[in-house]
Amino acid sequence: MEFNYNEIEVTPIDNFKGGEKYINAQMFFDGSVRILRASLIPGASIGLHKHETNSEVIYIISGQGSVIMDGERSTITANSSTYCPKGHEHTLINDSNEDLHFIAVIAEQ
Repeated sequence: MEFNYNEIEVTPIDNFKGGEKYINAQMFFDGSVRILRASLIPGASIGLHKHETNSEVIYIISGQGSVIMDGERSTITANSSTYCPKGHEHTLINDSNEDLHFIAVIAEQ
């Protein structure tokens, strides 16, 4: 299956998962897998949340930020990924001075 992000509208979502500010997202969803290209402006975050029925991989395209997973904070930068398995919790925070662009894949299990 192929899709083009240039054909998917950018949707701003305020306080995504209880986070700060907003996320700009372009989402593809086939009923079991969600793939999104998104960005967080400086100071924005995705709220802390637990993956009860799925897992998530986040790939950082550009920028840098922080990930808190199961209480441990680490820095994430361009060309790196983070994985949140089913049953774990995490958040993504843009604590830099530039936009943080990423792709996330969330697969139901």
